[in-house]
Amino acid sequence: MNYTIPPVPVTSLAVAGIAERFPVNRIFCVGRNYAAHAREMGKDPDRDPPFFFMKPANAAVDASVPVSIPYPPKTTNFHHEIELVVAIGKGGKNIAASDALEHVYGYAVGLDMTRRDLQLDARDKGRPWEFGKSFALSAPIGAITRAADGGHREEGAISVTVNGGVRQSSDITKLIWSVSECIAYLSEYETLEPGDLIMTGTPEGVNAVVAGDVMQGDIAGLSGISVTVAA
Repeated sequence: MNYTIPPVPVTSLAVAGIAERFPVNRIFCVGRNYAAHAREMGKDPDRDPPFFFMKPANAAVDASVPVSIPYPPKTTNFHHEIELVVAIGKGGKNIAASDALEHVYGYAVGLDMTRRDLQLDARDKGRPWEFGKSFALSAPIGAITRAADGGHREEGAISVTVNGGVRQSSDITKLIWSVSECIAYLSEYETLEPGDLIMTGTPEGVNAVVAGDVMQGDIAGLSGISVTVAA
């Protein structure tokens, strides 16, 4: 096929234990999916239906090895949010929660990096979050552990440190909406496709980083990530 301009290269992520890479299609992010984080953001943690926002595919950064990301423009309040990332291997719509895990290719550690000042300003004005959330290189993600190799992730410590000091520390059992429920609910509104990623939300403790800071993200049983904020 001929194109009028060269197409953008496919964004992809490493998969633990194999040479083949996982092509990134879309990135769906669950908002306020830990009660303590909802409270720190000034919101009620009641179990309302989940809501989602999106990041572009080029937000994904392969963090299977230590990596640097730039401090983005137009912000003075750049926040880390550690998250369990779900990689979709089989598409579908109106997926039952009881069948949802059949659609999961694997799991990874990720960071939803956020221009918090821009996000909150948009929220307060009733505007979309894109400038705060949906920008390039804002989702460093580690090597994907295949569900066929490591099973499914329904519990386990999740944490991020900055320069060795603990910032966020929780357990994925505290997700308000489980992985299965998130997949099922999302598939009612959007047909999921192979290559989609779901970032499942962050626990409490989100905070700012500056140039030179090193973030270490970990989830029990998955490959950790080390991400440096460049100038």
